[in-house]
Amino acid sequence: MIIQNALVYTPRHTFEKGSIVIREGRIVPFAAPEEGEEVLDAQGLYALPGLVDIHFHGAMGKDFCDGKEEAIQTLADFEASKGVLAICPATMTFSEEILNGVMDAAAAHKNGKGADLVGINMEGPFISPHKVGAQNPEYLHKADVEMFRRLQKRANGLIKLVDIAPEEPGALEFIKECHGEVRVSLAHTCTDYDTAIAAFDAGATHMTHLYNAMPGITHRAPGPIIAAMERGAEVELITDNVHIHPAVVRFTFKAFGDDHVILVADSMMACGLPDGQYSLGGQAVTVEGPRATLTEQPGTIAGSATCLYDCMKRAVLEMGVPLESAVRAASENPAKSIGVDNDYGSIAAGRYGNIILADQELNLKAVIQKGTRIV
Repeated sequence: MIIQNALVYTPRHTFEKGSIVIREGRIVPFAAPEEGEEVLDAQGLYALPGLVDIHFHGAMGKDFCDGKEEAIQTLADFEASKGVLAICPATMTFSEEILNGVMDAAAAHKNGKGADLVGINMEGPFISPHKVGAQNPEYLHKADVEMFRRLQKRANGLIKLVDIAPEEPGALEFIKECHGEVRVSLAHTCTDYDTAIAAFDAGATHMTHLYNAMPGITHRAPGPIIAAMERGAEVELITDNVHIHPAVVRFTFKAFGDDHVILVADSMMACGLPDGQYSLGGQAVTVEGPRATLTEQPGTIAGSATCLYDCMKRAVLEMGVPLESAVRAASENPAKSIGVDNDYGSIAAGRYGNIILADQELNLKAVIQKGTRIV
C-alpha cells in the first residue's frame, strides 16, 4: 500500500506532507508504486502512528482478567477498530491462582487478528491497602519476587510492567531484585518523597496513572510526583477529562516534557457500551457517561469508559495539549516504555505499517494495520 498526500507525523515529532510506502507489512523508504499496489489518497488528512495502550483493563463487556481467549480477542478487535494496534492490558489485584489463568490465556493468544498483544501490565496485587482505589483489598499481597517470577514464566515473559507501593514491606528489595527483568512502576501508594526517591534510585522508572491513588503535591510534603519529576520517570496520564483537570494535564506535559508522558485509557469493560452496571476486579461499577465509579463507593473512580484514541483526542481538543505532543504520548512513548518501539509507535522505516488517518477535527477516517485497511 502507498498512502499519498497525507500530513504525516514524522519521527521528528512534526507534521509534513508526504507519502508512506508499506511493503510486506512494514514501512519502507519511498518507492514508486508497483503494479497492483493499492494507492490511498489521504489529501487533507493526518497520518498518525497506530496507538499503543499499556494500561487498560477491558471493553465491550469483557475484561482482560476474565482469563479467556474470547475476552482477549474481543479487546484486540475493539482496540484495533479505534486505532490502537498494540496492547499491553492490565491485571487487577487478584490471588496468584486467578492471575495464573490470566497469564496462561495471554501466553496462548496468537496475534492473528485485531491489535497485537505485546505485553501485560501487572497492576496488582503489590499495592497499598490504604490506596486500593477500585482494586479488591481481599487479594492484596506484599511484593514477592518468586511470585512475580512464577507468573512471568506462565506468561511466557509477557509481563512488561509491574506496579509497586514502595513504602510497603519488601517493596524496595523487590525493586532492587527485579528492575533488570521488568519495568517497575510506582502505583496505588501512600509513599512520601524520600521513599519514592529511594524507589527510583533502586531501579523504578515509571508512574502508574499519575495523581490518581497517590499523595498530591504540597509545599512541605512534595510526595512521589515531585520525586518522579526529579528522577526523570515516565508518567501515565488518563486524559478522559474525568480523572485529571485539564490544567493539571497541561502542567504535566510542561513539567515532565512530552517525551516522558504516556497517555493511557485505563478503560474497564463498559468502554464501547451504554451507561449501566458493570464490574471491575470483582466489584460493582456504575457507568454514567465518561465516569465510572464503584457502586458501593460513588466517590471512587473505577477506571474509565474511554478508549485511548478518544483520550488522545480529548487531550488535544478539550485540554489544550499540542497535537504533536499528544500523539507522541499515545504512540512512541508507550512503545519505548515496554520495549516494542522497533515494531510499533512511529511512522519510520522498518516499523509495522500501522497508520491512522484522521481529519482536522481528529475524527477517525481509516485504520491501516500492517498495510491492510481494517477500518
